[in-house]
Amino acid sequence: MAAPGKGPAVVAPALREFPERAPPIAPAAMQDSKPYVANERIQEEIGFPPRLDENWQVVHDKAIAHMGMLLARYRSLKVYLDACVHCGACTDKCHYYLGTGDPKNMPVARQDLMRSVYRRYFTLPGKLVPKLVGARDLTPEVLDEWYTYYHQCSECRRCSVYCPYGIDTAEITMAGREILDAVGYGQKYSNEIIGKVHRIGNNLGLPGPALADTLEGLEEDTKEETGADVLFPLDVKGAEVLLITPSADFFAEPHVESLIGYAKVFHAAGVSWTLSSHASEAGNFGMFIGNYEQLRKIALRIREAALELGVKRIVVGECGHAWRVAYSFWNTLAGIGAGGKDPFAVQLQSQLDQRYRQPMHVCEFTWDLIERGALTLDADANDHRIVTFHDSCNVARASRMGDTPGGQFEIPRAIIRAVANRYHEMAPGTTHDETFCCGGGGGVLTDELLDLRVKGALPRMESLQRVVDEHGVNFMATICAICKAQFSKVLPYYGFKMGMVGGVHQLVSTAIRLGAKS
Repeated sequence: MAAPGKGPAVVAPALREFPERAPPIAPAAMQDSKPYVANERIQEEIGFPPRLDENWQVVHDKAIAHMGMLLARYRSLKVYLDACVHCGACTDKCHYYLGTGDPKNMPVARQDLMRSVYRRYFTLPGKLVPKLVGARDLTPEVLDEWYTYYHQCSECRRCSVYCPYGIDTAEITMAGREILDAVGYGQKYSNEIIGKVHRIGNNLGLPGPALADTLEGLEEDTKEETGADVLFPLDVKGAEVLLITPSADFFAEPHVESLIGYAKVFHAAGVSWTLSSHASEAGNFGMFIGNYEQLRKIALRIREAALELGVKRIVVGECGHAWRVAYSFWNTLAGIGAGGKDPFAVQLQSQLDQRYRQPMHVCEFTWDLIERGALTLDADANDHRIVTFHDSCNVARASRMGDTPGGQFEIPRAIIRAVANRYHEMAPGTTHDETFCCGGGGGVLTDELLDLRVKGALPRMESLQRVVDEHGVNFMATICAICKAQFSKVLPYYGFKMGMVGGVHQLVSTAIRLGAKS
């Protein structure tokens, strides 16, 4: 199968005068943009075939059989493949299409890559008169096309907001990736990360002793900054809260600033907490590749850690897709929240304090304290920052916070307003449930896809430029580790400083005052 090669230097597209207009169509513009293929070791380590079989018929039959299994398992997938009427409502809603002009990055066209094969093998018209209904055989070229364009989707679900039938393109992308894995055509970046979590407990492959050293260093740094003995506990049995946060928070900039903010909040509130070396990762790339077994295996590490440490609450740090997995799937994957029925899930439910939401986002935790007046905050400390907020896709369109609809939008903004005096929204139609993706989510945050990532960031960069020009914004807050990493990389391509992005709890860390509440 075709392999990715080194392309030309990455150049950001120019910001457009009228960004709401669709770009000129550029057929095949991104046909050579694809991620590295996982090697045999990576594939076998997580239970997938090591490579594509040399006999195409074997690959073909295995792919069609796996598609049939997914159609039987997920009724929604069949509905999405059947329901589309090609109305065009989604065509200009994808950031990758807006940034590249490649028509196969229109959500409907990306869906049709699979829909055409589905019609050929699973519908009567497709079997009898394939050309009349847009059905096509699965060939090596079609499989290559899947690999290319299903890794040019960040599974952000923005297109689904505008679809009159609610078709979830992300679910079709996930199915496509799962079929690719099932035939031995997996993506190196995502599958390698999943293997690290299974072996070590986090995406970065950071072992327990190294994590302990890192946390000890953060304690020393925070003591020097504040004069307070702010702890960064690891594997403390009997702690009230188990914090599950993205591993980037342990040392990457700007992520670590949010971890320091969490620690300060726990310290100020007098709440005992701990991290876990066994489950030192909030992210779950099992969702990105659409594989339930990988998704569940990663989630079970968190249940195992919670039972081992005897905690009463589970709080999730600033990570977009991690919060979607926690909010939407943990209950049935691992019994965290109502839904799990196996003995260990029942045991965990009896252990956790049901007076609190299980799990709880760290923004919910902090906002509850702010509402109760339990934190001393000095918003003037952030006066050097003029702030805007980027809604992360999986938080915005696949979860909730608090007790009312829209809490996932209002709670982070409420925290920002409590800790910073100068805040400005980006333009309507680019925030809340219509937010643009950062361009790096869904398993595409890898350097060989940098050209795609830079172009996919175009719509967000345009809306950011507007608030910079109109209000002098110099800090874009977000609550997603992937967004922070992506923006840190692509902001300079558009003339912004890479340090312009940071976490909501980075702002909290700056504003919070430790010690006795006055």
